Amino acid sequence: MSWIFILGFALSVFFLLMFFLSRFVQHMKQEQNLQIESLRDTLIDKDNPVGLSGEELEKLKQQQAEAQAHLREVISKIPVIQKDGKFQVDYEAVRKQKESAAMPNGSSIKND
Repeated sequence: MSWIFILGFALSVFFLLMFFLSRFVQHMKQEQNLQIESLRDTLIDKDNPVGLSGEELEKLKQQQAEAQAHLREVISKIPVIQKDGKFQVDYEAVRKQKESAAMPNGSSIKND
């Protein structure tokens, strides 16, 4: 039965200390003109995981959009064929493109 009194005393001391702490924090905020950020403000934004400013974020998004467009353009130039339901690189077409790029007049020399 004595542990109930000890628990009650410990809880009352704990809540008293919490009350003094909250009063101290409020006093320091007023005294130093501080504003404590809420937890919601500090959460990571899925669109801005590194915490960039607005201009930097827009600049980064524009660079990424340009890189994506360039990547789509490059990938669209790669010849592909469909084998067994899968798309694979058409190595013959790639070889022909290399040969035609190497020979400006279009003639190819074969070493047989």
